[in-house]
Amino acid sequence: MGIRTNILLRVYIAFGLILFFAVAVVIQLCRVQFIQGDKWKAMAADLSAQYQTVEAARGNIFSVDGNLLATSVPEYELHMDMLVGGIASDTAFNNHIDELAARLSGMFKDRSAREYARILRDARADSSRYQLIRRKVSYQDLKKIRQFPIFNMGKYKGGLIVIQKNRRILPFQSLAARTIGYKNENVKNPVGLEGAYSTYINGESGRRLMQRIPGGTWMPVDDDDEIAAKDGADIISTINVNFQDVAQDALKKQLVKSAADHGCVVLMEVATGEIRAIANYTRTKDGDYKELMNYAISNAIDPGSTFKLASYMTLLDQHKIDTSTIINAEGGKYKFPKGPTITDTEHDNYEMSVKRAFEESSNVAAAKLVDKFYHNNPWQYINKLYSYHLNEKLGLQIKGEGQPVIKNPSNRSWNKNYSLPEMAYGYEMNITPLQMLAYYNAVANNGKMIAPLLVREIRRLGNPIEQFKARVINEQICSEQTLGKVRGMLEGVVLNGTGKNVIKNKLYSVAGKTGTAQVANGTKGYKDKKYQASFCGYFPADKPKYSMIVVINNPTQGDYLAAKVAGPVFREVADRVYANDLDINQTPQTRFVGNTTMPQIKQGNLKALKKVYSKLGVKPLYASANSSVDTSDGIPYEGVKYKSGTVPSVTGMGLSDALYAMGNAGYKVSVRGSGIVITQSVTGGSVIPKGSKILIELQ
Repeated sequence: MGIRTNILLRVYIAFGLILFFAVAVVIQLCRVQFIQGDKWKAMAADLSAQYQTVEAARGNIFSVDGNLLATSVPEYELHMDMLVGGIASDTAFNNHIDELAARLSGMFKDRSAREYARILRDARADSSRYQLIRRKVSYQDLKKIRQFPIFNMGKYKGGLIVIQKNRRILPFQSLAARTIGYKNENVKNPVGLEGAYSTYINGESGRRLMQRIPGGTWMPVDDDDEIAAKDGADIISTINVNFQDVAQDALKKQLVKSAADHGCVVLMEVATGEIRAIANYTRTKDGDYKELMNYAISNAIDPGSTFKLASYMTLLDQHKIDTSTIINAEGGKYKFPKGPTITDTEHDNYEMSVKRAFEESSNVAAAKLVDKFYHNNPWQYINKLYSYHLNEKLGLQIKGEGQPVIKNPSNRSWNKNYSLPEMAYGYEMNITPLQMLAYYNAVANNGKMIAPLLVREIRRLGNPIEQFKARVINEQICSEQTLGKVRGMLEGVVLNGTGKNVIKNKLYSVAGKTGTAQVANGTKGYKDKKYQASFCGYFPADKPKYSMIVVINNPTQGDYLAAKVAGPVFREVADRVYANDLDINQTPQTRFVGNTTMPQIKQGNLKALKKVYSKLGVKPLYASANSSVDTSDGIPYEGVKYKSGTVPSVTGMGLSDALYAMGNAGYKVSVRGSGIVITQSVTGGSVIPKGSKILIELQ
């Protein structure tokens, strides 16, 4: 084959390949244009304009006393369309841009007016339709910005584009933070009330048409089909802000003092089961304490001596013993045949009554009694414990409740010589602090066991849409006779037993039980000598209003006994609650005064005065002889009255009442001095124009 032929062959092959590829390209173009055209057109439209979800404002969470615990605060992201109709001409733009830049600089103080002007002019030169102005702008600032030059031309001419975003905040910061919980994009399973009631709180998302512009940025487009987001419902919790603050403060103070690992406090209203305070603290690596885990709800471990109440209730209710039954505590140490060696904190406990053994928290006495009566029939003991529902979850309104465990002879870990004696005083079982509190609360609640509540109701636009009442777990956990006996034993712990030096006080009575338990440390068992101190009880003991449990884990400084570690926390919280709850079951001391030496009072709000006297229990010794004075409640009162259109007489009033009376009458007031009003510049009953200024002097 000649050189010429070889060259021509190569040319023909190359040309053929080029022709082949050209035909393939044409075929593919026709396929895309005519066969797949609709698909690609739809995709292009979807990429350039699409409906996007508008997140709804989440509902608020309130405390039972009306304080805001969690809320969504609107924040705004501001952009500007630099080619909008109001500034389409360069003249209109240049006439106002410097003034707008100055106002933005004065508002945000992050750039000079010259820098803002340069940024806006550069955006104009780039024909930007979505220039970022500022992120995280408050609603109050947004209202002012809408009045700035250019922006005040309105939505369609001013070019201001507002994107709303919602930020979740806790007004009281760490107060009940773990119970309130949280929900965000980084958390798969939201916790606390935020997670449990998210279907109510989240609301219903809306939609907005957004258009993609050069640079990959999306901007909203006005559209008649836009659907506004529906805000979420509000949650009314059972938490009392004041009580919560007291509980957290008392707990943290004791944790710091004892250098403990973690602890919790739960305060519950006896009759309703509503939790008024729930505090949980964990020691962090830097030695501070923060709410990182809800131990009160989730931490199911050996409860220790607080469980003795269940053991003694079982023995009493099954008529195995009475409170006067004598038991030998063996000097505070006893070795069971083929079983464990049980010891007491006190080593001088010998023969004593069952009541005294409970008051002194004798482990030996409880273990001997349970083993004596149930060794050959452990199911009789276990089934009674199961009747208290201590082996079942409470079914709380939030997730994360620990699983309680009360073992029985069918379990592989059961030991016929060890298990009963150990269980008698709170070992070889798992119970959370809240589960134990619910059991003690049943004793305070005349035997009715109810599930604790964290949410009272759900409201939308201020109207209740769902309300919650405590679920009854057990109408009567034991006989009334047994209930009376165990209540007397619980009171005895504070009056004569382990709680007398810390919790006993003269103002109100307390019933409860201390609990000091040794805590196992994983595979090491009990070798590390780690302890848990707890106190569970209720007050006032004669007419219970509140029940409470305090648990402190691994105190490493000072004492580890429950009365000295958990007791001070219980006492401090109970004292503050008793002092602040005027409706608590108290018997006020009556103070008698004669008509001639009545307590000094200020003139003013008659209703408020009567309420104060009623709470203080003040009564006169004799009825007043002055018929013009109301003594229907035993206190001489005289209401303050004035004729409409005249100046009120405020002599004798305090400042707030005087200002209220004058303000209602339509007069301005100038004040001099402090104390009680002694003179006023215009005599009461005078007729002067409304809006006139009146000087009052106080002393």
